[in-house]
Amino acid sequence: MFPVIKLASETLTERYNPSLFNYFHETFNQGFLVAEKHHKIVGFIVGVKTSLEGARILMIAVSEKQRGQNTGSVLLNHFLKEIIIQKIKHVELEVKISNNIAIEFYRKHGFIIIDTISKFYQSGEDAYTMRLIL
Repeated sequence: MFPVIKLASETLTERYNPSLFNYFHETFNQGFLVAEKHHKIVGFIVGVKTSLEGARILMIAVSEKQRGQNTGSVLLNHFLKEIIIQKIKHVELEVKISNNIAIEFYRKHGFIIIDTISKFYQSGEDAYTMRLIL
């Protein structure tokens, strides 16, 4: 679990209690996926079921060196396949309104902006809520 926590601290601006990673892995391990290259974790996605028909992506991260090499898309697509098996009908996530690269990534995969949440992040920055209907 430590390599995932290390990657999160290197790539994500939010800080998370390390015990959260174990909790999410134990409660919905189908939504906790990692990408490896040469036996090293280069990306991960953490998602959870939120209802019988809904899921939420909580975190997705890819190492700087691995970006632009389709790792994020592979992780997201594997996550979506896993939750479709669970009969999930929609997936939501939050993204900083200033994170244009992530917003375009999610749009490319069919997500649309459905709401804005004021001061969602620790920094006080607003977030968009994005949704994908499966």
